[in-house]
Amino acid sequence: MRFLKEIFTDESGSYSSKRVAGLLCTLALIAALIMNTTTHGDIKPSDRLVDAVALLAFGALGLTSIDKWSKKK
Repeated sequence: MRFLKEIFTDESGSYSSKRVAGLLCTLALIAALIMNTTTHGDIKPSDRLVDAVALLAFGALGLTSIDKWSKKK
């Protein structure tokens, strides 16, 4: 349980919405890819939708990394 709390909190100990959004987008992409490989080719998410969610996950997790390195002194 402590590990999960550390994943969602930033350096100051408060919950980070960017980390939560990035993790949710990543989990949604994984679920969509698994469903896409196990269902018919007719039932699949839009390519634009998958790209948008991937960019959102990348942006959210990337911004979290930038915040970590650029601490205010």
